[in-house]
Amino acid sequence: MNQYDSERMYDSISLIDFKKTNDISKADCYLLNTCHIREKATEKVYDEIGRVKKVFRNLKKPMVIVTGCVAQAESDEMIKREAYIDTVIGPQSYHKINDTILSYFRKKEKIDITEFDVVNKFDYLQKIKRNTNKISNYITIQEGCDKFCNFCVVPYTRGAEYSRPFWQILNEAEDLVNSGSKEIILIGQNVNAYNFDENGKNYRLTYLIKELEKIKELKRIRFTTSHPKDMTDDLIECFGKGKKLMPFLHLPVQSGSNKILKLMNRKHDIKYYLSIISKLKKINDEIKFSSDFIVGYPGEEEIDFKDTINLIDKLKFINSYSFLFSPRPGTPSAKKLNINPKLLKNRLEILQEYLFNNQINNNKNFVGKLTKILVENKIEKQGKFFGRNEYMMPVIFDSDICKEGEIIDVEVLSYNKISLFGKHVRKQVKAA
Repeated sequence: MNQYDSERMYDSISLIDFKKTNDISKADCYLLNTCHIREKATEKVYDEIGRVKKVFRNLKKPMVIVTGCVAQAESDEMIKREAYIDTVIGPQSYHKINDTILSYFRKKEKIDITEFDVVNKFDYLQKIKRNTNKISNYITIQEGCDKFCNFCVVPYTRGAEYSRPFWQILNEAEDLVNSGSKEIILIGQNVNAYNFDENGKNYRLTYLIKELEKIKELKRIRFTTSHPKDMTDDLIECFGKGKKLMPFLHLPVQSGSNKILKLMNRKHDIKYYLSIISKLKKINDEIKFSSDFIVGYPGEEEIDFKDTINLIDKLKFINSYSFLFSPRPGTPSAKKLNINPKLLKNRLEILQEYLFNNQINNNKNFVGKLTKILVENKIEKQGKFFGRNEYMMPVIFDSDICKEGEIIDVEVLSYNKISLFGKHVRKQVKAA
């Protein structure tokens, strides 16, 4: 989400002749886009502002803007706590950023813009051309969440679930493809909850995927992130019928313990989660999964942690995100008693070792096989190319004939934890 938001903010401020700079000391405006999912997210914002203050100690102070979910959560308290910050803008209000910047340079007023205004934001952004020449691009189709997991700030910082108008999304996708994009990644806090009604017709994610499939020059479709409760049968079927929807799904589970899932208010249990995985594998036996895990949620005992490890061991996620529980102000779990930090650190290390081993074993299994790569760019310093395969895995490879935007076969020769390494081949040497 934040990458898309950052790109669209830049698209907007480009209209008032602001340009990116790699030299922070030359900036007239410093814009920090934030995410509340990070541990100690608020304190990290103040640490970053402290770094900026040092850079400009003997220079003219730039306008300092903090945007995103941390800005939304802290609101005007952020300006009160750190006088160096001039403006805070919530994630539903960054369509007002141009007027805010221009107003600041006229009046030098500190401004708090954190009121929810989601419809106006997307109506505004659809009129601004995307400044991108990337092969793979994100499109936000949905924001907010109605699930109210007890650890999560999204309902409070992004608001209730809101689905963008169907044709607005399709037009943005077509514009991106016309500009050279070959892959579209649909994003949202709960993207598979996409549900837009117009003129008595209901448009869900399934229908959107089917319409995107019709765009001739579009080669790949992905979506993230999802909630298990919204993985409907029609959406599951897309992974079998769709020719452009990639066989990879990020499906956060958070814990392998039913007790902890209930305490989190996740609204699903492990049996239900496994049933979704089973349906997807029956539809497409090549599909692979990633997930999210929170370690040390209040109430987690050793048996609960073992349940999580057993789930990881059973499903062999090819990559995942893992976090130590940290309280988010305003959420139901914020005031719950935390578990011993040393114990938590030990559990996290064990869990990450399992995830690491699964990831390494998955990468190892590609050696000697072909994998289909969407070529994204050339790595000039190495004289090699970069792309990603069907499973979103980074691949660095040698080639003397490939072009950006092509889908080619790469024979995998080696690997590390993160990436695969290989060479472009014209003829199939072994089935993947």
